[in-house]
Amino acid sequence: MFKIISKEIMAHSVKSYIIDAPDIAKNAKAGQFVMLRIDDKGERIPLTVAGADSANGLIRIIFQEAGKTTKHLGRLGEGDYIKDILGPLGIPTEIKKYGTVAAVAGGVGTAEVLPVIKYLRAEGNKIISIVGARNKDLILLENEIKQNSDELVITTDDGSAGIKGFVTTALGELVKKGVKIDMVYAIGPVPMMKSVSNLTKECSIPAFVSLNPIMVDGTGMCGACRVTVDGKTRFACVEGPEFDAHKIDWDELISRLSLFRELEKISDNKFSAENFVNENSCEDNPECKCRKK
Repeated sequence: MFKIISKEIMAHSVKSYIIDAPDIAKNAKAGQFVMLRIDDKGERIPLTVAGADSANGLIRIIFQEAGKTTKHLGRLGEGDYIKDILGPLGIPTEIKKYGTVAAVAGGVGTAEVLPVIKYLRAEGNKIISIVGARNKDLILLENEIKQNSDELVITTDDGSAGIKGFVTTALGELVKKGVKIDMVYAIGPVPMMKSVSNLTKECSIPAFVSLNPIMVDGTGMCGACRVTVDGKTRFACVEGPEFDAHKIDWDELISRLSLFRELEKISDNKFSAENFVNENSCEDNPECKCRKK
């Protein structure tokens, strides 16, 4: 059992938990993730370790309520327990001196890129962080990203903050200006990462992405997380989650991620109906069953 020490609502449907997990905190490195199961009947889901405090035995996870399990997770509170957390899993980010690194993050990917830029900057790299969101209210960790970057560029779809457009808009502008970028690290929605891959490939800039395909056990036994990289089948949970962006079969990955979309929708709707969850949040709803202990 893993106790939730603190909970923070960061934006609409986005939450941050500090969790007591000493063994994971002691061993976690940038780029790694955990497999989490809320209770005995719950499914396993992968979540990136957004931070680790080895001295106090704490880890941080940041997630968006997107389906049944993440909504269930989001309705837990301080002092509640999570049944299982397995980790750290995956191969850590390769931390070395590249030169100038453009760290591109979309949505909750901002939280996942934070530990990566911390270590890359400590290694002597110049970090240009490009953070994208639909609007200004969904921009995450702006101050923490800024503190760990040499330059921060914000983009929003509606232009409510920073540059109006996508992260690729900002990345493309840097390239046009002649900024020398030695490596791009991207994490976020798959269509965003695919766009970053296409842009960097055209510009002959090395690029790495962190993938979050369908995962079941997180140990490489089930094969659910398979992705095609450079024409070969790779298992993201044990051989990733980071891969050379230019070698990924993006169309196949997008197709596989949609395989269970209808079933996921049914599960989500059932959970919402059973718990009186509206599209905003049940936290302010006194009728919500999940408030009852």
